[in-house]
Amino acid sequence: MRIMLLVLALSLLTGCVAPPAKRDMSAFYAAAPRSILVVPTINKSLDVDAPNYVLATLPVPIAEKGYYVFPVNTTTYVLEQEGFYEGERIHEHPTPILAKMFGADAVLYVTINRWDAQYLLITTTVTVEFDYRLVSKDGTEIWKESKRMQYQPQNSTSGPPLAMLIAAAVNAAVARAAPNYIPLTQQANREVFILGVNAIPDGPYRPDSSKK
Repeated sequence: MRIMLLVLALSLLTGCVAPPAKRDMSAFYAAAPRSILVVPTINKSLDVDAPNYVLATLPVPIAEKGYYVFPVNTTTYVLEQEGFYEGERIHEHPTPILAKMFGADAVLYVTINRWDAQYLLITTTVTVEFDYRLVSKDGTEIWKESKRMQYQPQNSTSGPPLAMLIAAAVNAAVARAAPNYIPLTQQANREVFILGVNAIPDGPYRPDSSKK
């Protein structure tokens, strides 16, 4: 009886969770950016490769929303020629100067807060967590969002208990040894830029769906 009451209480709490509030987009509309410069990220995780993976996944959803995105490899190369190698230093540099270097209307800053795989008993949870900030060429923040995504390998729900246990342990070990962060990152970016309640507005280069 107590267990049933606990389950019911948790269900009620879950049902009371409010959806994210719609943010004011007036600053974004006032800036009306047409081109977006994606600069190297700040990496707070322990994976030194995380910034490269994240940068590689950002242009597609932004371009799908109808904005010109400067090639990230070219951007990184130009910044390095100017002496900017670390994401922290780039993020501290005045946005108007960065935007002027490339002729961009806005600059996207991304911080990697989590990029890890945690092992517990016979499960492994892969987690990515990002902060996004879009700043116009005059230095005004016009949009921001945060996203956290998690993944656990799905195990078989049928078969001998020992076989299921072994399979779960193997799946967890594989996920821990070689976690696949890219699908999680792509999903996070898609929800933030395209599907989310605070997704950026459609840009000037997005095809009119009514013409399809």
